[in-house]
Amino acid sequence: MGIIVLDTRFPRIPGDVGARASWPFPVRFAVARGATPEAAVLRGARRAPPALLEAVIEAGRALTAAGCAGVATTCGFLSVFQDALAAALEVPVASSSLMQARLVAATLPPGRVPGILTVSARSLTAAHLRAADVPPGAPVGGLDPRSAFARTLLEDLPELDREAARAEMIRAARALVAAHPRVGALVLECANMCPYAADVAEATGLPTHSAHDFLTWFHAGLRPPRFRAP
Repeated sequence: MGIIVLDTRFPRIPGDVGARASWPFPVRFAVARGATPEAAVLRGARRAPPALLEAVIEAGRALTAAGCAGVATTCGFLSVFQDALAAALEVPVASSSLMQARLVAATLPPGRVPGILTVSARSLTAAHLRAADVPPGAPVGGLDPRSAFARTLLEDLPELDREAARAEMIRAARALVAAHPRVGALVLECANMCPYAADVAEATGLPTHSAHDFLTWFHAGLRPPRFRAP
């Protein structure tokens, strides 16, 4: 599996999609040069710059040229590039954790909906959600822009206070669930949220689906496991 990584300097801790230690199977990374968090999340929410898509496609082509059977990314906001990436790379593409929201919705009891937790609620537009086929009416909650987690990622800071990030994730998830009682499961938009998925699930009592879950499923289709008889 190939993984397109944004052009960042913030820490990639175990569980993060962009950390090699997160994966029990071989992965290959390629950096989309110039695809910063500011470009992909903040500026891209208003209008994705053409250079951003070009950089992402170039990284994806490097991965397919190296033999990757499928390509993923480390940013949920790249859902808007799903069709363009799949067409350019001609291999299966999983551009965003948001793509699993439709499947998560299908697992829930009647009347329950998935809730989307994102690094930036004000930047996650209807276009991002439509591109990922997120069910209409799925509520969206975000991290406080002043939080350690959001600032580290969006300002691309070199250090992360992990304990503060964990507490902020739990607080944001609880706020989303409290504001929307119909939420029956959570989908974490941001690939950097994966290390805290277990904490969020424990704190809310709800199934919590991350980019790591999604890409583990994606990889299983690319390279199905073999089973031996006892």
